[in-house]
Amino acid sequence: MRALSIAATGMNAQQTNLEVIANNIANINTTGFKRARAEFTDLLYQAERAVGAPARGGGANVPEGAYVGLGVRTAAVRNLHEQGSLVQTGNKLDVAINGRGWFQITGGDGETFYTRDGAFNKNDQGQIVTLDGYEVQPTMTVPQDATDITINESGEIYVTVPGQNEPQLLGQLTLASFVNDAGLEPMGGNLYKQTQASGDPVTGVPTDPGFGKIHQQYLENSNVDAVKEITNLIAAQRAYEMNSKVIQTVDAMYGTVANNMR
Repeated sequence: MRALSIAATGMNAQQTNLEVIANNIANINTTGFKRARAEFTDLLYQAERAVGAPARGGGANVPEGAYVGLGVRTAAVRNLHEQGSLVQTGNKLDVAINGRGWFQITGGDGETFYTRDGAFNKNDQGQIVTLDGYEVQPTMTVPQDATDITINESGEIYVTVPGQNEPQLLGQLTLASFVNDAGLEPMGGNLYKQTQASGDPVTGVPTDPGFGKIHQQYLENSNVDAVKEITNLIAAQRAYEMNSKVIQTVDAMYGTVANNMR
């Protein structure tokens, strides 16, 4: 019976679905995290009777065929890059993007990564870095004697130093955008990497057309909705149980056939 293998594909698909939902819930408080959704497609079909085949006796073609599907498979796990809510932190180097765009980060091997996590800090050289110590592009060094840091909506960073009445421009934050944000490859650590599916990055200044604006002393929360995820979790669990019930039913049918053959 094909039902046994078909139900097995359904259980595998729902297991993947549960794992995706579990990862969403686990990262409900991760800064800048984007929830994911498992996408499924049906497998090949076996034709018991081809549509349009001649009817018995050479008459007119049959209007409908008989096709039996062979199950389901996971087609993609799609990251949903929707805006998360902003939360105030009071930290001068915390910045959030309200709208489109990605901060550009230089990894340990010099490779460029992208993130929505604006929880920045200073390293021992005064350079603005991520919590993992990766440099924020473009590289900017805060003077050791700076008493205040101000970042406006356009990403311009000003510092106040002793002996100067007016804040001094330190540098300009830039953002990157992609044609297909869903094509970015998640690397962990709130970082994403460019792929052929995402397209090449287009860089610009915050508040420019197509880019969001910067909010200092704010961070972007995860876009995970706890109520929706619990609802999806229950639906996935029910689907898993129904596929399991199909396997139990097929096993009982096999048992009936075996007993009748004795």
